[in-house]
Amino acid sequence: MDVSTATPATNAGIKRDVPPSVVLFDLDGTLVDPAGGITGGLQHALAAMNLPVPGLDELNAVIGPKLADALVNLLGVPVGRVDEVIAAYRAWYGTRGMAMSMVYPGVEDVLAQLQAHGVKLAVATQKPEPLARTLLAHHGLDRYFVSIRGSHADENLKPGDPGYLPGKTEIIAAALAEASSVAGLDAEPGQALHACMVGDRHQDVHGAAGNGLDCIGVAWGFAADGELAAAGASAVVHTAEELLALLTAAAGEDTRGAL
Repeated sequence: MDVSTATPATNAGIKRDVPPSVVLFDLDGTLVDPAGGITGGLQHALAAMNLPVPGLDELNAVIGPKLADALVNLLGVPVGRVDEVIAAYRAWYGTRGMAMSMVYPGVEDVLAQLQAHGVKLAVATQKPEPLARTLLAHHGLDRYFVSIRGSHADENLKPGDPGYLPGKTEIIAAALAEASSVAGLDAEPGQALHACMVGDRHQDVHGAAGNGLDCIGVAWGFAADGELAAAGASAVVHTAEELLALLTAAAGEDTRGAL
């Protein structure tokens, strides 16, 4: 499929003079399909705590934001019960939910080809970092990334605590700095660093913008219709083939038959 089928979302565009040196990826909804592993775990945890269990649309909306915040703001879980809901969810996810997840079609080929072209790859997710590393290793994807950054394992950390990262902007900044260091680049936010973010929710787009980066939205994730365009994504792609073509178009290479 030609890259022209990618849906332009803003006038910002993707820089095409040279290929990106660093590409950052969100995890759930971008690289890996939770395939019910997250929503099933939330259903289990809420039922176990005798709390209302919402419908699938409400549960899907939780995928992307920080879990503790989403439980309160999106599912109406009382603040005082968030910790026990998270504990029940994490236990179920670790034993059952992770095994339900699947890598999206064509995604590993994208990672392999970008890596082969010398692009430094990183993960920036609001999933707790140790869990993100475990999930990526489970699927054999960890070998592609020079940086894997997420939220702290202790989701009760407050601003000022060591290791606390308040949101996607800060997590992207940490991953960008680490990956850019490996690539020998200057990662100061707002500078003309040729890097971009790939994600499926508005948090990815806004977090990228907070670091002076474009964000390519992927339509196979959990964004509501129009969410990525409204957030300011530079483009929205519908297949891994489109994503690879968009990321490598600057190199003048035809990747359309590669996936």
